[in-house]
Amino acid sequence: MEEFENEKIETKAPESGEKSIRREIHTFVLRAGHFTNAEKEAYNTLHDVWCVPYNSEEKIDFEKIFGNKNPVVIEIGFGMGKATAIIAQNNPDINYLGIEVHKPGVGKLLGEIRDKNLKNIRIIEHDAMEVLSDMIDDESVSAFHIFFADPWPKKRHFKRRLVQRPRTDLMTKKLVKGGYLYFVTDWLPYAEFGMEQLLATEGLKNKYDGYAPHQEWRPETRFEQKGLDANRVINELMFEKV
Repeated sequence: MEEFENEKIETKAPESGEKSIRREIHTFVLRAGHFTNAEKEAYNTLHDVWCVPYNSEEKIDFEKIFGNKNPVVIEIGFGMGKATAIIAQNNPDINYLGIEVHKPGVGKLLGEIRDKNLKNIRIIEHDAMEVLSDMIDDESVSAFHIFFADPWPKKRHFKRRLVQRPRTDLMTKKLVKGGYLYFVTDWLPYAEFGMEQLLATEGLKNKYDGYAPHQEWRPETRFEQKGLDANRVINELMFEKV
């Protein structure tokens, strides 16, 4: 879903010497959005139940926070969480960690977790790159979902795009062998840019010959419908860690 991040990325250099991904430029800008009473109520009452606090000093123990050893999928920028909740409901044997900074979206997904009685979703309300750098063990994630992230269409803003190196290098480090990165966008220049960046990311291989076919298990979102209404083509990319 659409991502909202703040100005600033400096990357924390991993010991391997690759570029750091820490914050001089964020991939989102926090924007004021309408926070409904229902979203506020869910946010205030359920935040401490289903949200994991950001902690730069401690890696997440997935087995501890989910209570099982099921595979973990991370969704970066889940927007209002509609697809996240449906996918989690349809796949109870997979755990989902959603990372989002937009409070109304966090509140909305918390309400979905409650209403659908979902046991396999947790949320971190923080910058995704810091979460990955500081809290996620290498080779611990089964997949990354990135649905309709902000395309940052102006050339001067390309540095903010989420799907590009060295950010994709960091995500690849966190994937288990055979894990995948699934990127969907309705902005063709971003799809072309993302394809180039993913092909250049060491350790990843395109699962398909070019763009991926539509994955039937991924539900349509309002961002997707807006793109379709504007006659934009939905492009999907799926890369595996080899």
